Amino acid sequence: MKIRNKLILTLTFLALISCDSEETKKGRFLLKGNEKLQDNDPKSAIAFYIEAISMDSTYADAYFNKAMAHLRLNELDKAIADLNLAVKFRPDYYEAIFQRGLSFLDNGEFYKSREDSDRLIKLDANNWKSYFLAGLSQEKLRNFPAALEAFEKAAALDPANSDLLVNQATILYYQKEFEKAKVLLSKAEEMNPSESNLHNLRSMILFDEKRIEEALNSVEKAISLDNRQAYFYNNKGLYLLFLNRADEGLDLINQSIQMDSKNPFAFRNKGIYYVMKEDKITALQYLTELEATYPDMDLVKEYYEKAQAL
Repeated sequence: MKIRNKLILTLTFLALISCDSEETKKGRFLLKGNEKLQDNDPKSAIAFYIEAISMDSTYADAYFNKAMAHLRLNELDKAIADLNLAVKFRPDYYEAIFQRGLSFLDNGEFYKSREDSDRLIKLDANNWKSYFLAGLSQEKLRNFPAALEAFEKAAALDPANSDLLVNQATILYYQKEFEKAKVLLSKAEEMNPSESNLHNLRSMILFDEKRIEEALNSVEKAISLDNRQAYFYNNKGLYLLFLNRADEGLDLINQSIQMDSKNPFAFRNKGIYYVMKEDKITALQYLTELEATYPDMDLVKEYYEKAQAL
């Protein structure tokens, strides 16, 4: 399961005064960059932001917007570098700190993300995004009670945000509190029935409850709402393995790996497939490392032992 941090990237805009001052000129470059970014041309946008920065090396808004362009290009390290400069030149730049915290999460720098969430809470304790980032970072650090508390605070500040209920339900799922998780998912569905992640999470709970046909139906609903999520296909593949449709399942697991080659759950599922096919050597190729690296991952120990016994 992956807690999503789906947020629209924010750009900084400004009004330009009529006189042709240095302030106006750099602002024009910023606006031209924004236009290019809105036209889905991040490389051209970056060129304009660089022009603005050449006129003012402390121009925090230009560094921030340049970072957003780098994120469009999946240039995470460059985005973080620009966000660092935006915050350096404007230490109270809330949105830059928030986006940097999200970027740290994507870069595997979970402690730095938590530091940014602490900084945001000090800057604005009444903004749900402060606690949202705190929840995400604590989840990555596997501090589940702290993550749940943070998501609850975020939801109290933004009660119409169904994603925050799904995030809470995800933490409860990790803690095996399935009934509480299902209550939150039902509330989230009332608010936003087209939220794909809630249907995926429900499928995972149903699978753990051995209701595999229902789990399959639920994840298929998730895929129908959002066909871009690798872990949805991986989960569907897993359920098919347990419905005696192993080869169909493997195809979907492989599709998931092509979409996201860093998901250890997909490699676990391949190991399970080869145990089911009684291919001991191939099964152990997948499960031995996982058993050492992720010993607490569901099904890893069970199928590692089954592979050894083949």
